[in-house]
Amino acid sequence: MNKVNKGGYISMSWLIRLIKGVIIALGFILPGVSGGVLAAILGLYERMLGFLAHIRENFKANFLYFLPVGIGGILGVGLLSRPLEFLLVHYQVIVLWGFSGAIIGSLPSLWQESEKESQRDKADWAWLIGTFVISLVFLYTLPYLFGTLPANFATFILAGALIALGVLVPGLSPSNLLLILGLYSPMLTGFKNFDLVNVFLPIAIGGVLAMLCFAKGMEHLLTTYHSRVFHFIIGVVCASTLLILVPNPQAAESISYSGSTLLTGILAIVCTSLGLILGLWMSRLEEKYK
Repeated sequence: MNKVNKGGYISMSWLIRLIKGVIIALGFILPGVSGGVLAAILGLYERMLGFLAHIRENFKANFLYFLPVGIGGILGVGLLSRPLEFLLVHYQVIVLWGFSGAIIGSLPSLWQESEKESQRDKADWAWLIGTFVISLVFLYTLPYLFGTLPANFATFILAGALIALGVLVPGLSPSNLLLILGLYSPMLTGFKNFDLVNVFLPIAIGGVLAMLCFAKGMEHLLTTYHSRVFHFIIGVVCASTLLILVPNPQAAESISYSGSTLLTGILAIVCTSLGLILGLWMSRLEEKYK
């Protein structure tokens, strides 16, 4: 009888972690949503960062623990990409303004977190302003300098690395950068079609490599330079969010306001407000369950 109960408990625990993986997948594909924030809300972030930073310690137990989370993540991006792609094709302005609202809603939490370990000083302001200006100029001119990145195996490895950084750094949304780089729609198409070889595999390779390379470093930076790191993050988030809403003729996935009507503007305002509320709510949940 005990074995049955124990087996049932293990099965239910596995299923719950699978569902958590599906939810965290939202942070992979939704602009303005951070996989790291969702992992923190679901109580997985600290154990995940500790596992990645010290991967040899209790490797088997940690691997088996996170296996259903990984499977859930794959299922999540595959199942959720199709409706998201439809919305972006038919309601781009409304959806992107809604996503931007969600990002803005998460900023107060990042701002508060940036001063958690030490009071804000002039160096922090320099990091924030400098990062914002440099990121704004660099990301806007990126398509002019290099053109739109082709969607291939190598660039999807880069996408996987950015997604991993979004998990390692709570509050950082990799989808913002993927939109600017022109990799977002091809990624969604690959996820939608469950293209395991050309999309899932390189993204997994990039994600694993980035996590293995940066997890220990991120743990060290957050411990040693907590305030500087978060002001850097805020600068990047603000710059990339602004660029989501600014048309860029050279960017393949840039927002386009052609054909927009008064109704489009009203719905965009409504979705921005709803996104703002969602971002604030998620930030509060993160603080509650951190």
